[in-house]
Amino acid sequence: MAESPSEAFKLDQRVHSAGDSRRVGTVKYVGPVEGHGGIWVGVDWDNGEGKHDGSINGVRYFRAKTERSGSFVRIQSLSGGISLLEGLYVRYRGESTKEEEDDMYVLSTSNKRVFVELVGMDKIQDKLSRFEELKAASLPYLGISSLGEPCKISATIPNLKELDLTGNLLSDWKDVGMLCETLPTLTVLNLSHNLMRKIVTGMPKLYHLRVLVLNNTGISWEQVDMLKESLPSIEELHLMGNNISTIESGSSFVDGGFDSLRLLNLEDNSIADWEEIVKLSQLRSLEQIHLNKNKLKQIFYPGNDSISRTLNEYDIHNESFKPFQNLRCLLLGGNCIEDLESLDSLNYFPKLVDIRLSENPVTDPAKGGVPRFTLVARLARVEVLNGSEVSTRERKESEIRYVRLVMSRHSDNPEEMKRLHPRFMELKDFHGIEDERPSIASAGPKKMSSGLISSMGEKPLQTKKLPATTTVGKLKLLCESIFNMKSTRPKLYLQEEGSPLPMLLDDDMSSLVDLGIDSSSIILIDEES
Repeated sequence: MAESPSEAFKLDQRVHSAGDSRRVGTVKYVGPVEGHGGIWVGVDWDNGEGKHDGSINGVRYFRAKTERSGSFVRIQSLSGGISLLEGLYVRYRGESTKEEEDDMYVLSTSNKRVFVELVGMDKIQDKLSRFEELKAASLPYLGISSLGEPCKISATIPNLKELDLTGNLLSDWKDVGMLCETLPTLTVLNLSHNLMRKIVTGMPKLYHLRVLVLNNTGISWEQVDMLKESLPSIEELHLMGNNISTIESGSSFVDGGFDSLRLLNLEDNSIADWEEIVKLSQLRSLEQIHLNKNKLKQIFYPGNDSISRTLNEYDIHNESFKPFQNLRCLLLGGNCIEDLESLDSLNYFPKLVDIRLSENPVTDPAKGGVPRFTLVARLARVEVLNGSEVSTRERKESEIRYVRLVMSRHSDNPEEMKRLHPRFMELKDFHGIEDERPSIASAGPKKMSSGLISSMGEKPLQTKKLPATTTVGKLKLLCESIFNMKSTRPKLYLQEEGSPLPMLLDDDMSSLVDLGIDSSSIILIDEES
């Protein structure tokens, strides 16, 4: 019996626009629309590009997630998708798509397309089309909504290890479980931008899966907790863009689960309370936590602050256990951290060496934060800061510069010095810096600040404003022009309060803000011999 139009699509079914597999949405209504003949399908589009919120002329048919993410379309304008095997054939044995053909051209100087031939491309394509040899398959945005027959899948791609299904129409966890059981060699699975169902059921133990990517799938931590038992060997779990704000059922970690997890990616979520992250401190294999673009305001090391509720709750005073005992990498960029105590607490993490703190108020000198050299000095073991390696030379120069700056500002109050700068005495003794407050050297005949540039010679005073992002290299070129240095290249030195000798600025790529230079800084100019 033929399927009636109203049965063509079901509520909550994932669909894409016919002819555009990247325009994906969820069916929210199937039926008539007042004033318009025939059967219509109400779709809530993932990209938010619809026409209304699910109501027309005062009649509510469904409720879209935003005011303009919903629209009504005819059945023939939608596709319910294809199977995994069909996607394989489309991707690796079908004709090139228009997008792929466009990628094979470059524009000449006369704006004409010039064909680019990739040497050996025919051999690569031939190898990819032999499915039995395929180790990795990338099938993004093909409208895949079902698996097909499991026996055919295992026979067609028996050696597949990595599978990217980003942006398809999958939603049922049972399909995920069946897929992994069908492909026992599969170790990496990417399901990003597939809107998964809230209830996690029918999931067997996936012993071979090592990496699972669930970015922008709408998953909650409650669902993650449900998945825990099915992922006994998981090493990397990526959960970006899911609006996660709490780590529910954290106490379940006491009973095991995620024992092999090394990397947890929670970037671009809504976590505001560090206590939620402390619930993860018992994951003993955890080496990396990615928390960029959350809403964190404070960091502390469990057991080393006044917040004790979480400690008692998870019994992490156990002598055989150190919180975050194997954590080596902590990415905190793009949060709301403002206090230096949070930075100092990072020294208590036993093995933490790779830290990202960019785009936080505390690390933005323009907002009253501290520059890079202060971060390096305060963070005793950091080896990689904001993605850039901290060399032995940079550490030494940063620590000496930091100590002298602290001495110049707090020399009259030793107790305040120790309280605000926990590493001060350690660094002062290590580098053998004297207690005496050094005098500030003369600035010489030419001096300038990062906010104002002025010549103190016989020439008339000149003033210019410099953006904080100005690099040392650009500043040298500016000095050549201002001070008419035609035959020689200038050498720049930073004269700081508390420092007996000026510091050579020899990295042309460093910006003024990176170096901690502000409107009160004095820069000395010399001519290269």
